[in-house]
Amino acid sequence: MKNLKGKVALVTGASRDIGRSISISLAKAGVKVLVNYYRDKSMGEETVSIIKNNGGDAKAVYADVTNSGDVSNMIKESKKFFGNKVHILVNNVGGLFARKKISEIDENFYNLLMDVNFKSVFLVTKAIKPLMPKGGSIINISSQAARDGGGPGSSLYSASKGAVTSYTRALANEFGPDGIRVNAITAGMTSTRFHDDFTSDEVRKKVAGATPLRREGRPEEIADLAIYLASDSSSYITGANIDINGGILNS
Repeated sequence: MKNLKGKVALVTGASRDIGRSISISLAKAGVKVLVNYYRDKSMGEETVSIIKNNGGDAKAVYADVTNSGDVSNMIKESKKFFGNKVHILVNNVGGLFARKKISEIDENFYNLLMDVNFKSVFLVTKAIKPLMPKGGSIINISSQAARDGGGPGSSLYSASKGAVTSYTRALANEFGPDGIRVNAITAGMTSTRFHDDFTSDEVRKKVAGATPLRREGRPEEIADLAIYLASDSSSYITGANIDINGGILNS
């Protein structure tokens, strides 16, 4: 992809699955990657090791990206490691935590879902914006659930990802005059620990069978799209929510 070598990226939730794959792909393209982790330092450092073993440059940095103080500290670490510019931001952090009907949801669970899936996007984007030069790219990881309402017990997850979808369009309008593009990847069922934890094998087989390509997606395929959106190859794309779901929902 055009003009990625030497750029700096921050990827939130980069310790595994989609975030890890995106970080590795960016590094292979010559990008210096700040690998954000929260719960598991060893997993964040493992992502960095994979990158370095392939000749790339990366640093792991802790932050709870739902906490503004942690986000500020993460930005300070980014400046210390890679200077005062961040050219690429991937807002990947997200979670379902549990499948619950609305009758089972309390305010604490509501706050958890909305904070992790949407507040994190707001806080990190706000903190990064002053460091992002013209030509910068912000990529938000949304979900097919934002469009179809998701599976049983995922109403708040779907709503929070719907907020990411709308926010992507709004920020594209706001940041466009500064030459910064904002897009979202609207991912369908992808083979990650998310579905290992929250989706039964029976449902996964059913969904895969209903997909024109008859399979789940792979994290590496999400990463390929992220690389395209990060690069100047997509320089006239902004405000887009791009489906990647094997053809199961494209309308």
